[in-house]
Amino acid sequence: MFDEYVEHTSGPQPGVGARSGIPIPTEYEGFEQSPYEQEELSQDVFATHRHAQLGPEAPSAPIFSLGQVQYTLPARLVSLVVSSDVMVMALSNNVLVLIEMTRDDQVFQIQIPKKPADFTIHKLFLDPSGRHVIITSTQGENWYLYRGWKKPRLLKSFKMIIESVAWNKAHLLSATHQTSTREILIGGRNGTLYEAVLDAQEDFFKSQDRYLQAVFTLPERHPITGVNFDYFPAMEPRKALVLVTTPTRMYQFVGVPDRRSEDGGRVFTALFASYNETAPKILELPGNVDHSELHIYNQNADQSLSLPNAVAWMTAPGIYHGNLNYESTTDDLIDGAQLLPYPAFPASPSMSPTRHNSNEPILPMSMVFTEFHFVLLYRDRLMGVSTLNEQITYEDILPLKPNEQVQGITADPVRKTYWVYTDQNIFELEHKNEARDVWKIFLEKGKFSLALQHAKTANQRDTIMSAQARTFFDEGRYFQAAQSYAQCSVTFEEVSLKFLDAGERDALRSYLISRLERTKKADLSQRMMLATWLVEFYLSKCNELDDVVASESISQDVANLEAERAILEEDLRHFLETYKANLDPTVVYELIQGHGRTDMYLHYATIIGDYERVVEHWIMEEEWTKAIDVLNRQASSNLELYYRFAPNLMRQASKDTVDSWLRQQSLDPLRLVPALLRIQKIPRDPLSPNQALRYLNHVIFEQGNTSPTIHNLIITFYAANPAVSSEDDGPLLRFLTSAPSDPLSGKPYYDLDYALRLCKQTGRTQPCVHIYAKMGLWESSVDLALEKGDLELAMINADMPPDEDRQLRKRLWLKIARYVVQQKQDIKMAMRFLENTDLLKIEDILPFFPDFVVIDDFKDEICTALESYSAHIDSLKAEMDETTRNAEAIKQDIAALEKRFVTIDAEERCSVCHQPLLSRQFYVFPCHHTFHADCLIGLTKEYLPATSLRKIIALQTELTGQTAAAVAGGPGRLPTPQRTLLSANFGVSVPIQNGTRAANTLGRNLLSAGDRLRDLIIPDTLASVITAPVGWLPGMGSAGKKVPENEEKKKEKLRKELEDLLAGSCPLCENVVAGLDKPFVKEGEVDSSWTL
Repeated sequence: MFDEYVEHTSGPQPGVGARSGIPIPTEYEGFEQSPYEQEELSQDVFATHRHAQLGPEAPSAPIFSLGQVQYTLPARLVSLVVSSDVMVMALSNNVLVLIEMTRDDQVFQIQIPKKPADFTIHKLFLDPSGRHVIITSTQGENWYLYRGWKKPRLLKSFKMIIESVAWNKAHLLSATHQTSTREILIGGRNGTLYEAVLDAQEDFFKSQDRYLQAVFTLPERHPITGVNFDYFPAMEPRKALVLVTTPTRMYQFVGVPDRRSEDGGRVFTALFASYNETAPKILELPGNVDHSELHIYNQNADQSLSLPNAVAWMTAPGIYHGNLNYESTTDDLIDGAQLLPYPAFPASPSMSPTRHNSNEPILPMSMVFTEFHFVLLYRDRLMGVSTLNEQITYEDILPLKPNEQVQGITADPVRKTYWVYTDQNIFELEHKNEARDVWKIFLEKGKFSLALQHAKTANQRDTIMSAQARTFFDEGRYFQAAQSYAQCSVTFEEVSLKFLDAGERDALRSYLISRLERTKKADLSQRMMLATWLVEFYLSKCNELDDVVASESISQDVANLEAERAILEEDLRHFLETYKANLDPTVVYELIQGHGRTDMYLHYATIIGDYERVVEHWIMEEEWTKAIDVLNRQASSNLELYYRFAPNLMRQASKDTVDSWLRQQSLDPLRLVPALLRIQKIPRDPLSPNQALRYLNHVIFEQGNTSPTIHNLIITFYAANPAVSSEDDGPLLRFLTSAPSDPLSGKPYYDLDYALRLCKQTGRTQPCVHIYAKMGLWESSVDLALEKGDLELAMINADMPPDEDRQLRKRLWLKIARYVVQQKQDIKMAMRFLENTDLLKIEDILPFFPDFVVIDDFKDEICTALESYSAHIDSLKAEMDETTRNAEAIKQDIAALEKRFVTIDAEERCSVCHQPLLSRQFYVFPCHHTFHADCLIGLTKEYLPATSLRKIIALQTELTGQTAAAVAGGPGRLPTPQRTLLSANFGVSVPIQNGTRAANTLGRNLLSAGDRLRDLIIPDTLASVITAPVGWLPGMGSAGKKVPENEEKKKEKLRKELEDLLAGSCPLCENVVAGLDKPFVKEGEVDSSWTL
């Protein structure tokens, strides 16, 4: 905003003071911003003086400063208006200069098409949005300019000299793109008030002055120097307030406006018509002046719906000012109105000779209304008068040139800027530090809250709070004084002694609390001292109220005292909770015990987590339930308390204690074993449940505890329970039956030996039997059950061994049968006993009967048994006959197979060599594959496993050896058997000289063992051996000797076995899978059929 063009001055220009002869005071009040924040300043508990912390004072900026705008006017300046950062100047040559101060390059000069002799500019009027400008002349001719136009337009219907204009601020600030002004009020020099509407939108049939009508004429017909209107309430406007001023009068018109159309116009007709018969509110201040000014101040003028706060009227006697009250029920909406006389000051040389050397008040040329000041413009100076105390706070001599005349002062109501202009220069009046001394003024008036609102430094706030505290203390408002003292720099000792001397301990307590709240957390010692002292105050006050209640309980109603005591105790509890970190527990315990406040003792121990002390207290008081409740509230914060107090609580309140344990799942049951054992010997009501068993059952079955100690303990409780007789084994047996087992070993978690020993000691027969069964000692379990005469239990255990061990089960049932026959001596029962098992028969138990017994008792059973045996024999005989028939059928099938035949073609060829099949011995398979005998042997040996190959070689060797022996020596000479080493077939020399080398050689040769075995098989030899007739030798014809019959049978058997190995199945069909890894073309063969 023209900052680069404004030359600021904090005092008069050089030479000005000497010319006027009036020294210009330069005030430097206030201080630089403190390096400490308010909270830090107020937190120092034992500060001796606030100023020692604030540092040195520094001069502050002046309230106002006047700076000259560096802009050269092309002609003499006549009028200037500013609004929304838009400045419009009217020059004597009828040129308008428009400057948008937010943009430096936006400076426009617009010529009014009139000669200065014919058109003399009187005033300019600019709307709050800075878009509409009205130019009025002394000749009564008026022009209109809209921002963006290149030239103004003549308002043909406006034939008056305009002195004032009231714009429709709510519409103009809310509608940024509207070209219409809506309804406005115009005050003329002829004393007539007009309502008009201007619209910059181009319309061929309409001019810019869309509407103009006179709505009211003042009776004295004086010039209307000021006019303003506002609709209220702001959100739902129903009424309008119109202020009109003349040089000597102020009028207030209040009424309901007409409908408000979008085009505006004819809004105020009815409002002013209502005053045709009744006079409006008139204030008259007579004087011999011909001008006055109406100024409105709006704190939030940039908001379209905001309403003005105050009004000021500059007139002959002084400045009439007050606040606007839109809720007033009278016709006067100005509250607290006052008349401020103009200040008197020595006249300057520029004044008229008649006023020279006089100290009478001088009427200013113009004024502006700021938040806290009236800035008065004189012919040679500016003067600022505070609206709060009516004192002069600013005065500055204008740096005027010779023959330079002051024209006026204007304000931008939206941006809160102020401008002084002469016919040659423009000055900006800055007010950045206008509120510098406001806090002092409010402090002098005793308005401390307002003074605090305008205090800017810590020193100022401290001064205000100190004065407020002293005022409150002198007035007897001790609690308010305590709060104020806590926020100022008055020493802690001084304040404490003041309250103690006055006997106001309650107010002192409030002061200590406030100081404690403002003390830094790092000051641990100070916070502890304050907190401890406050605890002492609270406890003393509680005891004091107790004494008062006790002394006055008979004489009068003490309900109020009891309520006060309850509130105080609650405050103490809250204090202990809030500042527990700043209290030493040992000291606080001593203080509370010294005052006998058991409730506070327990409360403090609870909030600091000292539950051990609380539980100990209730146990000493034998309040077992309360002690358990404390344990429940502290939950899992300290499980050691459960273990420590478990024995006492379990002994005195076992049910509640177990309930508490069940809610706390984190407890270790092993550490509670001593407490559980404490109640083992305690006499108790037989009808009440055993709480130890209840807890152990929950731990085992609900929490899944697998500790052997816990499982052994619950067996101990069940077995040694004095409330349960030894005959009632149900609870123990149910546990043994349902107790969980180890999933890996399948054994229960309790010690079987311990459980067995304990049950024997306590005479628990059924549990002993069950434990024997768990241990796998089935015979012992059955023996014990029979020993105790429990036949049913013995039978149950006899069925427990696995079904695979039928001998053991039968042995167990025999024990039971012997017991039934020999001990019970009940033959009929023995017979019924056989129905319970399928392992025993009547013959199994007959040896148990006496030698002389009447057979009538079990004659039927014997007959039944014999009949069953007979039936069984018949079934076996039938099975044997069926088997014999099946064997005969198989023999017949075998004989039929020997007579099978296959018809082949005479031209059939071998499937291997493709030579004629009938050329030599051959084989035909059911699949119709045909092979020569030697071809079949050669093909079969390639697919047979090594075991079959070795068998074939052995048969080959034996057949050929027997034949050779028969030819060489005859039957009387046998060949000498000689064993050939296996290593000889694989090329390993004997003996082995080098073991490692030989092992490596043997390993390599074993890899080709299969190939070596196949090489040892000679197809031609085998073929001749298999197909030759009995007694025929190869190469010998039929002239050989006759072979003995036994040798012939043996050789036939060997040949049959060899034939089964070689020709048992078709090699092309059965061994096709074995040849999948064989190549189609063998190594060394050449097959050109694969060539592309």
